[in-house]
This record gives sequence, C-alpha cells and structure tokens, in this order.
Amino acid sequence: MSTPALPLPPELVPAGVRPWRSADTGRWLAAAPARWAHPLWSFLALLAAAMWCTAAAPPPPCTTAEPCGADWWGLAFTAAVPLTLYWVWRQPRWALAGLGAILVGTAAEEGLAGLLDPPGLALSAAAAWTATALLHRLAAAERRRRYAERAAGPAGHPLPAAARTFRRGRFSFGLAAPLLAVAGFGLWQAEEGIGAYERWAAGAERITATVTGADGDGEDDGADGGASVLTAGAGNRTYRVETGHPEDYPPGTAVELLSGGGRLLLASEPYDILGWELLVLAAGVPGVAFAANGAVGRRRSVRLRRGRVPVLRVLVREGQEDARTWVYAADDLTAATPVLHFHSLHSFEDEDGGEDGEGSGDDAGGGDGVNLTAEDLAEAKRELGRELREIADACRGTGTGSAPPLREALLFGAPYPGAEVALLTADGGEPAVECSVTPVKPAGPGLRDLLGAGSRPRPRKRANARRPVEEAAAAMAPADGPRSWSADSGSRAVGLFLLVLEGGFTWAVLGDGSSWVSWQTLVLVLGLRWLIGSVSTAFGWRVTADRGGLWVTGAWRVRRVPWERLGGAEHTADRLRLRLSGDEVLDLSPVGVGLLGRRAGGRTSAARAAEEIRVLLYRPGLRPAGDAAPAEQGMPLGPVVVVLSALWTAAVLLLL
Repeated sequence: MSTPALPLPPELVPAGVRPWRSADTGRWLAAAPARWAHPLWSFLALLAAAMWCTAAAPPPPCTTAEPCGADWWGLAFTAAVPLTLYWVWRQPRWALAGLGAILVGTAAEEGLAGLLDPPGLALSAAAAWTATALLHRLAAAERRRRYAERAAGPAGHPLPAAARTFRRGRFSFGLAAPLLAVAGFGLWQAEEGIGAYERWAAGAERITATVTGADGDGEDDGADGGASVLTAGAGNRTYRVETGHPEDYPPGTAVELLSGGGRLLLASEPYDILGWELLVLAAGVPGVAFAANGAVGRRRSVRLRRGRVPVLRVLVREGQEDARTWVYAADDLTAATPVLHFHSLHSFEDEDGGEDGEGSGDDAGGGDGVNLTAEDLAEAKRELGRELREIADACRGTGTGSAPPLREALLFGAPYPGAEVALLTADGGEPAVECSVTPVKPAGPGLRDLLGAGSRPRPRKRANARRPVEEAAAAMAPADGPRSWSADSGSRAVGLFLLVLEGGFTWAVLGDGSSWVSWQTLVLVLGLRWLIGSVSTAFGWRVTADRGGLWVTGAWRVRRVPWERLGGAEHTADRLRLRLSGDEVLDLSPVGVGLLGRRAGGRTSAARAAEEIRVLLYRPGLRPAGDAAPAEQGMPLGPVVVVLSALWTAAVLLLL
C-alpha cells in the first residue's frame, strides 16, 4: 500500500497549470537518442584517433632557423582535445566547437594533406561520427522540449520570486577562478622567462660550431638532470653545451651557440618553459571546463527567468543515497517510473541579487520588490509560518518512515536534457523553492546498462535533502546539555585547500623578487583578508544551542543569538545562513562544499545543523535545558591564522 503524496496547497497552484501525466512522460522518455549516439562511442573514437595522430606526428627537430620555443597555439590545440572529450559528455554544443578547433588546428599544423593520411582520415572520420551523434542528441533534446511544452499547454507563468533571485553557476565559477588564475600565473611566468632570454640574447656573442659528439646524461657535468651535453668545436676551441634533444644533433651538424654572462646555450633551444606550459595546461583545461559549465548554466537560468515559462504539475521525491531530486508523472502515485533527475538547492527571496544585475521582471524600479523590509511585516510572516507549521503537524502527525515522502510539486521550465528548471513544493505549509544546480538528465539506461551490466537506475536518497520539520523532529530527543555543530572533515578539507593556496600565493608573490609596490603585492594584501577569514571559518566554525539561544562562532568572534531573534536556518551550497529579526542575516562561509559532500554519500555537519536548528526553533520542547559553558561556545581562529600567516611570510622572506 503506497503512502499518499504530500499535497501542494491549492493557493500555490496558478490557474491553468496542467499535470504531467504518464502518457505524456512516456512520450517524453521515448524521444531518447538512439544507442549509437551515446557519448561513450564518440569519446572512444575521438580519443583513439587523437592518440594515433599524436603518435604518428613526432615533434619537428629544433634548428637555428626554427628554434624550439613557446608554441601557445599548439598548446591551445592540445588543450582542445581533452576539453572536447569532456564536452562530448556534458556540453554537446561546446563539443561541436571543439571538434571544429581540432580539425582546423590539424589542418593548420599539417596542411590539408595531413587530414588525408591514415591518422588524419581516422581523426576526420571520428570527428564526423561525433558531430553526427551530437546533432542527433541535440535534436532529441529539442523534441523533448517541444513535448514538454505541448503537455504544459499554451499558458505560461512567471517563476516564483525566490527562483528569480537564484544565482546559478557560482559553484562552477568558484572552481574556475583559482584554476584560471594559476594558468594565468604560469603564462605570465613563461612570458617573463622568454623576455629575459630575449634581452640576454640581444647582447650575447654568437658562435658557429660543429658537433663532435654527445655525452648522454649530463649530470656529472653540472647539467640539469636528464639533459645531455653536446661537444662542439669552433676553430681551436671546444664547447660543451646542454641539450634536451641530442638526437637532433648528430656529429658533423653545424650549430649556433650563444655565449654571454657565464651562460652558453644553443640558439636552437633558447629557453625551457616546459614546466610553465604544463602548469598552464593542467590548470587551464579544468578551469575552462568549469567556466564553460558555469556560463552555460548561468545563461540558461537567466533565460528561464525572462518572461513566462511552461509549468507542469508533477510528483517529486528526494533520493536515498545521493543528492538527486527525482521527478515522476503526476499520476504515478507509486513512483514506479522516474522521468528525470537533477541536483538542486533551496532558494530564498532575500538571497543575493540576481545575476548580472538582473532581478525579477517586476522589480526593475527599485530592487526591493522581492524582500520584505518592514520589520512588522517580516515578524508577521514568521509568526504566520510558525502557526501554519503547528497546524500541519497537528493534522499529519510525525511519521518516522525511512523513505523520503513523495510530494506534489510544480516544475517551472520545459524539461529536456541540459535544461535548467525550478521546483515549487510545500514544507510544513510554507512554499519551498528549489533551483537546479546541475542540468536536467532523463531517467533511463545509463553507461552500465549500455554495457549490459546494470538495470534501470533507481531513485536514491538525497543525504542532505531538506526534510520537513516534523520528520526531522521525530528523530531528535530532548537534551539536557547543549547541542553543538562544528566543522567536519569536508569543511576542514576546504580550509586546508585555502591554506595551501594562501601559502603558495604568498611564496609566488614574495619569491618573484619584484618591488613591494606592485600589482602582485596589492592582490596579495587584498586576497589575504578573505583567505584568512575563509580558512578560519572552514577550520573553526561552530554553532552551540542552549536554553537561551545560539552561540555562533565565526572567524573573528562568538556571537549570541537569542531564540526570540532567530527566524530560520538554511544550508545553501557552502554556507550556513541564520535569519534574524529585522531582515538581518548571519552567514558562516565556507562550511564545506555541500554538493560534493552529498555526492560522496555523507551528510554534512552544516546541513545537519540547519535542519536541527529549525527543529529547535519550531519545537521549543526539544531545546536543551542547560546553558553552554564558555568552553562549549567555540573559539574564533582568525587571530591564530593571522599569526601563522605572519610567521609563514617571515619564513619566506628569510629563505629567499
């Protein structure tokens, strides 16, 4: 016997909204791409062809006429291959652009004849196959979009106010920014090395010599590990010079040497920036991939907010083992056939302003139309919410079922693979808005099924799903002593990453040897304040609940929040947000990376804190009976991190 779905209050359903029935979802699921268009086959074909082309085209020899130097276009072409392979799975439109870049780069490097030899033909065939599969997948996605719009009917509706303020792509941009900064730093260092060499070469003596032999590994002669040493003669003098390519200089080869300032180099091998090139490649490829994901998600979410969108009435359920929200047909009361899934985060009306300076379409005049700023109205809203929760609890009771409940919901936006959508559900009688943070994915055969090693994916539990208060309260018991929530391993991992980033950045800036008055020093000074605060919070955040309220420990101080002032608690992305009276907000950030924590199958401490604080707020009988001792209130780590940063800076200055 199935449990009835939690209903959506009728006043939340706009007029004219249609249910997405099983007949429509069946047609939507049947519009899937053919099995031959699965990304796996395109990925393997393109990877094999690219490896063949690389193996069949050894690098040209270094000569004085064409010395081995920086090849940024070649590096960009190299980066296009892994990016395209990734986009074949995630971003079909970007993958088409990547295929074009690969073919153009191959033709520019090898000429059109390079596309007609066996490796080139294999690459062209793989690119044609991949492009055909990508276009087929895009056409299937377009068919699904049309089916969804047809099921929703001609009427469109605006997004909920909370969804219009949601900023999509912050997580991807947050990952892309440091990676691209590292790639930019590597590019800058490489150009600095090239410039220094060119200035030295302009005043160096040029010597024409003839190679007489090579000594192999040159470690015994003071050469860099792995480098060989050429012996070359010019007149009555013999020169010994390092080379990274001794096979290019057989005996009798004429070479040009550059000598000056105690240095002797081959003119054909002017400088070695391989390390910086690898750094640019290693950081730039994932940085561009994350930035592209963020840009696509941001563009689609902005498009979703513009005007009216199709709305479908559906059933949703949070998974049992991961962070997915699963969507079912409105008449699938047993949740037998999932239709699609995505990861989502809750959105709130007074969240940070819209993307790119845009708010909701109705608030262009002042920007305050979404938030209630009058204190009396805000207090009335909170009181009304508490009353509604009490009424809902009295009507439904407090069940302790292990499976998350099936809920009625409104799905805003036409769903198709790669789409951005929003959900409107009810939580304890109040509307709850969730926005997708990953693209929509159809529920259907996955990679394991394609290889014959699995069956249809089943919905799993979302570890950090926001449960109703009554469900969370059923799992809690009154406590005599204070309740505390603090940094977990995920939060400390974020803190460690930021601490290493701070230390490396300090070393890079101070070790550059440039003037104290430089843009690097300015960036270091401005960035240190944010880094120190973030590191301190990630390592030492703590919230303690006692009889009188909450003790909230951030980077620099411990703050007291009485229960009477607390209006709510939410966990969004990497942030624990406490809402206070008078529209005041108290944030702790970063407290981990919520999305990664949920995908790892765990329940983050910050998500548990937000859920249990909400329970204590609306269930006073579960609040601790005692007061927190000073040792239980937490200690800010900001001053400690400042001292450690100062000691590290001093150590760097002494070592350099």
